Amino acid sequence: MQNPFFKQIENKTGVSMEEIFALANAIQHADFTNEKQVRKIIKRVSKVANKPVTKELEDQIVKSIVQDGKSLDLGKIQKMLG
Repeated sequence: MQNPFFKQIENKTGVSMEEIFALANAIQHADFTNEKQVRKIIKRVSKVANKPVTKELEDQIVKSIVQDGKSLDLGKIQKMLG
């Protein structure tokens, strides 16, 4: 049984709810002081969002996240993405 709300999101985004939940779970349990984990999450988000991230931008995002190390500041990342 699939929730119609989630089906709508899948139809609009082209991303399955399984992918979204897996990504949310990875972000929730990530160690944001671990550069390797942060890079992996950035690549997953880029793939799911179908928005390529250059190596330079990835480096900027990683530096910003790892410096703070506590959590993911989506506002900061949105500004970097333009």
